[in-house]
Amino acid sequence: MLKIGIGLLMLINSFFLINATFPIHHTIPYSTLVYDRNGKLMNAYLSDDDKWRMLCTTNEVNSLLLKTILQKEDKYFYYHFGINPFAILRAGFNNIVYNKRTSGASTITMQVVRLQEPKKRTILNKFIESFRAIQLEYLFSKDEILSMYLSLTPFGGNIEGIKSASYIYFGKPPILLSPSEAVLLTIIPNRPSSLKPGKNNFLLMKERNRWLIRLSNENAFPIEQLNDACKEPISINKKYFPSFAPHLSRRLHLENPTQNNFKTTIDLNIQQKVEQICYNHMQRLSAHTIKNASIIIVDNKSHEVIAYIGSENFKNIYTHGQVDGNLAVRSPGSTLKPLLYGLAIDKGL
Repeated sequence: MLKIGIGLLMLINSFFLINATFPIHHTIPYSTLVYDRNGKLMNAYLSDDDKWRMLCTTNEVNSLLLKTILQKEDKYFYYHFGINPFAILRAGFNNIVYNKRTSGASTITMQVVRLQEPKKRTILNKFIESFRAIQLEYLFSKDEILSMYLSLTPFGGNIEGIKSASYIYFGKPPILLSPSEAVLLTIIPNRPSSLKPGKNNFLLMKERNRWLIRLSNENAFPIEQLNDACKEPISINKKYFPSFAPHLSRRLHLENPTQNNFKTTIDLNIQQKVEQICYNHMQRLSAHTIKNASIIIVDNKSHEVIAYIGSENFKNIYTHGQVDGNLAVRSPGSTLKPLLYGLAIDKGL
């Protein structure tokens, strides 16, 4: 018993020594997202390595999606320490008996390590991956590791993570996905090439329905919703991310390069209405050689900016649309004009 205790102590000391010598680095660049005051997405920017990779927490996805991921990838995720010894023994036994790879033993934590530090599939690299998984479990909570998995899961091309795929394929955040859509997003990463949406929708529907039935049999999905979910058609077209208040969004993105999420005081409903009013007004004024405009709307009570337009058209290169008119330096005369007009109106001149 004493020998076992000494052995365990030496093993623990070895772990901390190696952990200090070869620390794990979690430096994944994420996309920048800009939200309005109500949490609606206004703008999005590619990560530093040109990926649509959005940081996604467990609170941002619906419960069925989480259940499906855990059921498919790692049933005992909340019970192991990064590696699952029983899954390793089972995989080894099956591989020896059948003389081929019939089942894997990678946990979600090990998959996160592989996504962060991709390496060739060798026995040595598998040992390194296993050690890194234990390190990850030591440094982060289970929910934080699951969030990493949700954020890094590959969907083909430069699309990574559940949130990115949800916006690109369905045009909405992952918490609003239907049961059919949620299950659909969990099966694509297993075969991102053959199950790519729009490429082979028949195979995609077949796999989705198979998992819906399996989840229903395991009481993870309500049986009364199964029929409707299986009949739901797959009509996926890549969506573009919204681009509202582009001048403000770009300014926040450039001035705060290390921040991924911004919640502004902008009210997206008012912003959209003001953008339309600005466009219509400029169509009339263009006949008088007036080519541009900028607008800021401030709530008188809270002094918060609720709408922000830097130019009539951000994409118009001929009117220098990317220049933010609200920040442009003006002459003293131009600064006084609004005050003079206001005084003249007050006096009825």
